[in-house]
Amino acid sequence: MRIIAGNYKGTTLFTPIGKETRPTSDRARQTLFDILMHAPWAGKKFMENAIILDAFAGTGALGLEAISRGAQKAYFFEKNVQTRQTLEKNIQLCRANSVSILYKDVLTPPLSPCSCNLLFLDPPYHQELIPIALKKLQQQKWILPDALIITETAINEELPINQSFDMINERKIGAAYLKFWKQNNIIE
Repeated sequence: MRIIAGNYKGTTLFTPIGKETRPTSDRARQTLFDILMHAPWAGKKFMENAIILDAFAGTGALGLEAISRGAQKAYFFEKNVQTRQTLEKNIQLCRANSVSILYKDVLTPPLSPCSCNLLFLDPPYHQELIPIALKKLQQQKWILPDALIITETAINEELPINQSFDMINERKIGAAYLKFWKQNNIIE
């Protein structure tokens, strides 16, 4: 697994041993960032002004790819100790200094020091963690009103998102199902 583009292009990332972590494939990340860089609702300027939240961070590949492509800052949530050590090694390997690791479960986040406008939610498949995480992140002020949220689930996995988010794009890539969401103005 490697960083695909930007300042850290070609950097091979460490991956944890075992099956606790399922990193997003290079192919899925390439597709995700191609969409982000060329979509009318995102683009290069959006990426360069992005404040990232990489929930369920694992290796940090999504957040580090965004930082490599010019994002301003990234926050990583990772509760697994061994996986967090791998994440720390990857941050050091990339010499990424505009990042913060939160040693917490994203399902019990602290109050945000800085709201984010680009969120990656790529939890373990089939555990219905995304709706819970989104609700908690909203409550703790992690999500800006105009934020773009990208979720990754298994292809056959249902994703019941509340009415305050509209899906604006989707892609199936191998076993992964990427969905792109924007908040709307409906109050629940």
